[in-house]
Amino acid sequence: MNTLTNNSIDRVAAKQVRFTGKVLRVSLSDGREVSLRIDQVDWLRWLAKATPKQRANWSIEPGGYAIYWEDLDDGIEACHLFDLQPIFQKPALTAGKTEPRRKRAKTLV
Repeated sequence: MNTLTNNSIDRVAAKQVRFTGKVLRVSLSDGREVSLRIDQVDWLRWLAKATPKQRANWSIEPGGYAIYWEDLDDGIEACHLFDLQPIFQKPALTAGKTEPRRKRAKTLV
């Protein structure tokens, strides 16, 4: 079996970061812009809780592979902006409705 590999993959890098309210906007080296609502992405909850001043203190790591917030001691790798896994949290339950209870496993004595 033959396998074709591409050893000359160009990686997309983060170039610029800005916020519009609770929306993180990352400009990429290929001209695209990725926008994420930080209050709806579970793994960005820490950024949603940050103050505007803390969010403004970011830097791009060498090569543009990640964005780092010094004041928060945390960051995001650019590749995670393209993750194919669902990133939005489950919608809130309607008032008065609860999730179905799971059956308890019987314990053997």
